[in-house]
Amino acid sequence: MKLHKIGGVIGAVVDGVHLGDADADAIGDIEAALYDNGVLFFRDQHLTDEQQIALAAKFGEPSIYPISKIHGATEPVCSTIVDDADSPPSTDNWHTDVTWIESPPMIAILCGVEIPAHGGDTMWASAIDVYESLSPTLRTLLDGLEAEHNCWPGFCTTAETKSGVEGLGRMISDAYPPVMHPLVRTHPVTGQRAYYDGSSTMGAVDGLTAAEWEPLRVMLRSMFDEPKRQVRWSWTAGDVAIWDERLVVHRGVSDHFPLRRVVRRITVDGERPVFQA
Repeated sequence: MKLHKIGGVIGAVVDGVHLGDADADAIGDIEAALYDNGVLFFRDQHLTDEQQIALAAKFGEPSIYPISKIHGATEPVCSTIVDDADSPPSTDNWHTDVTWIESPPMIAILCGVEIPAHGGDTMWASAIDVYESLSPTLRTLLDGLEAEHNCWPGFCTTAETKSGVEGLGRMISDAYPPVMHPLVRTHPVTGQRAYYDGSSTMGAVDGLTAAEWEPLRVMLRSMFDEPKRQVRWSWTAGDVAIWDERLVVHRGVSDHFPLRRVVRRITVDGERPVFQA
């Protein structure tokens, strides 16, 4: 396995590994590289749905998407994300996946299926670097604080609109009530601390007034916009990106609209976020 860093803070390309055939030693090397780089890219993989699920199982328990659970699903399947003229892209904002459940995913695996002629990149930014760039005074303030993560109304209304299923939003919110997660989470393996941002699903912070939290929230989110802590990937069909959801945030750039873009995602179940002093 050969590793080529492509970002100053996060991101590396991995050569010499076919993920469909990766053995336990290769998976161990990939996990170690994830802790150092946050997100890894693999070219020319062309995984099938079944291979993608099998790959996720080598890292842990493949996730059953929360909406699928509502409909009675008991086995994991890949989520196919289609952007086109009839389904505009909706992920062009910094976020961590599914923070509104008690134990959000720890790893995500995204495969490029249909790539537009131009545009449609994905970006990642280091949540560790955001935290470590804060002053000691501000880190001390944020350490140990908890924020509410709530799928209602933002995620729920978007899911209902995209699915066309009347009442789906309320079904989701009833099944997944708000949860509290730390603003700063400690990585269970490396011990590193990262600012844990749930984007539109993250609301009030316990211990701060809305007037106090809102300017802090705006400032912290703006730090993801600094190029020095980002990496950007221009997709080719067959590419795979694997990232540690506990270390980085991501966004799907929407500049390809209305061109068609199809990617396929699966995640691996994680642990409940914690802050360790």
